[in-house]
Amino acid sequence: MMRALERTATVRDKRFLLRIETSHDSEDYRMYEDLRNEIWDFPDDHMAGTRNMMCENVFHEGGSLFIGAFVEAPGGGFEVDGKHLAGFCYGFVGVRDKAVGFRDPANLRFYSQYAGVRTAYKSYGLGILLKEYQREMILDILGVSTVICTYDPLTGVNAHRNIHHFGMDVLEYRVAIYGEYGGRLNRLDVPTDRFLMSWELERKAGRPGYDFEAALAAPQPIIAGLRGVEGKSSKLELEVVERTDVNVPGDLLLVRIPVDFYRMLQETDVADRDVRRIAVDWRLATREVFQTLFARGFRVIDFRKAKGQGPGIYYVLARPAASGR
Repeated sequence: MMRALERTATVRDKRFLLRIETSHDSEDYRMYEDLRNEIWDFPDDHMAGTRNMMCENVFHEGGSLFIGAFVEAPGGGFEVDGKHLAGFCYGFVGVRDKAVGFRDPANLRFYSQYAGVRTAYKSYGLGILLKEYQREMILDILGVSTVICTYDPLTGVNAHRNIHHFGMDVLEYRVAIYGEYGGRLNRLDVPTDRFLMSWELERKAGRPGYDFEAALAAPQPIIAGLRGVEGKSSKLELEVVERTDVNVPGDLLLVRIPVDFYRMLQETDVADRDVRRIAVDWRLATREVFQTLFARGFRVIDFRKAKGQGPGIYYVLARPAASGR
């Protein structure tokens, strides 16, 4: 029997309704596109038209799932409308091997294309709640056990959720796959490199044992420092790449990224070319390191924040023999 298509969740002082969209009215899908544009601020990258979104819903003629998170109204109760839509996720069923197509259920996978939360609710953990609910619904409604997605490897909030929390696997590093992609969370002069991820829904997330403190004390492929700059909104200190060394020894390596790359993109969006280069340098440096280490057999096994040793956040990479995976 199919599970209920909605549930409530309480986070601190607010209640949210997580709900599968089943509407037959195409106008009910407009709120997802409106929120997408509010979050990414890039109207040229719009979702399909509302009529097409309705038709592609698995509850109509397609294989897509739309999930919304609605905040409870001030007077109590839930209003399922754009005003109360706090976040959403959306994706569709595809195939691994094009020669096999849909003939074999084991060849199916779910592509998670969008997951976003309105700024006012980013501190409520809705991103994880939405993905956990999405996992249940993909297994229950679609019977698919693998999800793939992409994300910017320089965004720590996504790395923590995808790798540390859910235990997703990095399949490959893709270079500038979205071309000229702008908006609030991207910048046209910073290549749109992405990790391609795989999430095995029936596998329990787990990490091999390793010595994080020892890895912190060992040589690292990226050395970063702090630099004071005139940012777009104020003077501030930003992490900058000082040097890279893809030949550092060891079977367990840490790859550092900026603590808040989204803020870095916005604050370095100024006329000063040296300041603008800070975000570009991070992209090119991490691209070189990830591609080189992956080619040598390293794989991402975790994502961690250093405690008591500054603001650094790190991918943990290991060779298969060292990680046990």
